[in-house]
Amino acid sequence: MKERINSKETDITDSVSGDTAAAERKEKSMTREILEYVGMIGAVVVIAFLLETFIVINARIPSASMENTIMTSDRIFGNRLAYINDDPKRYDIVIFKYPDDESQLFIKRVIGLPGETVEIIDGKVYINNSAEPLDDSFCPETPEGDFGPYVVPEGSYFMLGDNRNHSRDSRYWDNTFVSKDAILGKTIFRYWPITEIGTIS
Repeated sequence: MKERINSKETDITDSVSGDTAAAERKEKSMTREILEYVGMIGAVVVIAFLLETFIVINARIPSASMENTIMTSDRIFGNRLAYINDDPKRYDIVIFKYPDDESQLFIKRVIGLPGETVEIIDGKVYINNSAEPLDDSFCPETPEGDFGPYVVPEGSYFMLGDNRNHSRDSRYWDNTFVSKDAILGKTIFRYWPITEIGTIS
C-alpha cells in the first residue's frame, strides 16, 4: 500500500513538472512571436521613413490651382530622385518650396526654363517672343490676362498652375522664380481617390 501511495505521489510530481515546462515553452514562444512582430513593425517604420525622406514625397493637394489635372484633396506621390542627374523639363509638374515662404510646399507646372523670356498676352504664354503660344490644352478654362515679360534666371524656373485663372503662381509671388535647389521632386502618381489611381502628366 505504501509503495502504491509513493508511486502515485511521483506520478503527480512528474505531471506538475511537465505542465510547468509546457507553460514555460508556450510563454517563450509568445514572447518570441511578440518580438518578431515588434521587429517587423519597426522595420516597416524605418523603411517608410527612409522612403519619404530620400525617395518619395507624399502630399495632399490643398487647393484648386492644378485642376483638372490634380483635384483638391487628391493624394499624390512625387519622385525625389527625378532631378538628381537631370533638369526639370517644360510641362513637368513639380513639388517645391514656395519661394516667398520655404516652410510651405507648392505644386505647379514648369513653364519657363532657365534663360528664357516668358510673356503672357491675353492668357497665352509666349517663350522668347515666339509667334506661337505654348500648349494650354490642360487648362480647364480659357486663361486670361497679360503678364510679364519675365526673364528667368539661370538655375531657376517659372511656374504656373493649370487652373490659371484661379492660381497663385509665379505671376503673383514676390520672389517670381523657383530655384532648382528648391524643387523637391516630380509628381508621378495619384493614389487617392481610389477611382482616380494612376500616373500624372
